[in-house]
This record gives sequence, structure tokens and C-alpha cells, in this order.
Amino acid sequence: MKCLVFAYSQLGYDCLRYLVEHTPYTIVAVVTHDDNPLEHIWFDSVKEYAIAHNICALTPTTLKDSAIQSQLAAVDADVIFSFYYRHMIPESVLAMQHLGAYNMHGSLLPKYRGRCPVNWAIINGESKSGVTLHHMVKAADAGDIIDQASTVIAHDDTAGTLTKRLNKLAVDVLARNIHLIAQEAAPRYCQNSHEATYFGGRTPADGAIDWSWPAIRIHNLIRALQPSPQYPPAFGILEDNFYVFWRSEVTNEITAEPKTIPGTLIKKISPDVFHISCGEEGRERITISCIIPI
Repeated sequence: MKCLVFAYSQLGYDCLRYLVEHTPYTIVAVVTHDDNPLEHIWFDSVKEYAIAHNICALTPTTLKDSAIQSQLAAVDADVIFSFYYRHMIPESVLAMQHLGAYNMHGSLLPKYRGRCPVNWAIINGESKSGVTLHHMVKAADAGDIIDQASTVIAHDDTAGTLTKRLNKLAVDVLARNIHLIAQEAAPRYCQNSHEATYFGGRTPADGAIDWSWPAIRIHNLIRALQPSPQYPPAFGILEDNFYVFWRSEVTNEITAEPKTIPGTLIKKISPDVFHISCGEEGRERITISCIIPI
């Protein structure tokens, strides 16, 4: 089986490495991205790995150009795999391979289709997440499911700790299905579109905290945007100072004291750990570790 692999980020690197080092299949080309100099790169390079293993590495800025599509057709692959590749792959490219095209998505589809599924799952207080290997179709993350694996989201999980577990699950799912795909014997389950949810991309501005939110909502946002600078962190204003937040703890305390303005610094536990009022009428409390940016 000849594989055309679209890949980026650590999940892309780990899945590509598994295909190269643990299967008999040929990688005819890898399509990836050049690193953005404005982005903090925390993951291993798919491009460098491909080059080190004498695999053709392509970094097109678009897949809609006829020249790149001709180049992809010329590699004569049997199957496409997409592992956290950031661009939509046109139907004309998906249709080139007789064994199909498959994507690894970082959620339990049909939930959390779209962008940033790991961050959104934590922000929304989900109790579990996972990965899904599915057929690729025109609509994002809507194709039939081949296999899934799940993990519990702990109360203190961050996007970083959850991502590490999901990356391992992705390799496990790929490992137990790759030979079935080669034999055209992989299972196939239609997604229930009525259960589908979709979330879009996020920007640094989406990390702003509103102190009138319940403490658990603030806690979920902070941990969903850690570690930094891997993710743009949560931030907010306290006593006219701008802070970024990297850890929090919900005290489960709802005070009967007279209402407090949300965002009031109740107690400074240490130079960078604050006890803060939040929630309706400032009656909830949250402990947050923070820094003042220079």
C-alpha cells in the first residue's frame, strides 16, 4: 500500500513515525506546513522527519492549484491519511486514491467537529474526550467513522496533558486499523448528524476572563489554554493591572457575605497567587496563579 500523508503538529509527527517505523507500507510523499515564525513551535517537525527518511516533503500554501494537484496525482498513492493537517483537502485530491482518504480528529465525533476540539472540550467542562479515525468527505469531520478511543478528562487536566494522551491514543487507533484499511476490511459506521456539534478556531483575544462567570467556568478556561506559550493563555484585569493566568483552583466556596464586585482581590496568598471573588454578585471564590506581563 502506497500512502500519501498530510500531517502537522505532534500528532501528525507521531502518526507518520508509526507508519514509517512500524508498518511495511510505503510513504510516497508527505504534505505538511512550513513553521510560522510568529507561532511558538512546541512539537517535532514533520518536514524534517520526512526529509531525514528520504521521503518527498511538500509544503504548498494551497491545495487548490492545478500544479500541486498534478504533483499529488503523480505520486500514484493508494490511500490518503491526514493527521492534523491544517487545510481542507479538496475533493479532487481525496478522489485520487482507490483505497480512500482518512483523517484523525481530536474528538469523539460527531461531537466537536471543527477547530481546537481539545481546548473546546475542556472549556465546556466535558468529562471525556478522544480521537476518531474517519473517512474524509467534503464537509469537515463528517465522514463515516472507522474507530475511536476515549480518555477521561480530569478536573486538573490542561490542554497540554490531554493532548499528550490523545496523541498516544491516535497512534493506537491507527495501529489497529492500518492493516484493515490495506485489506479494504476496515469497519465503517455512519455518524449521527443530529448529535453533531461544531466549534470554530480561537484567537488570543478569546482568553479574556469575565469575573462575573462562575468559578468553574473560569477554571476551565484557564486550564484549556495551558501550557503557555503553547497556547495563548487566559488573561484578565485585577486592581487595574493586566495579568495572565496559568493555574487555578476552585474553592467550592459560596459566601453569604454582602455581595462583592466580581474580580475583587480577596487575599494575596503569595506574590503570584491570588484569592479572587467571581460569579454572581462576586459570591464565589477562585484561587489563581498569575503573572504580570513585562
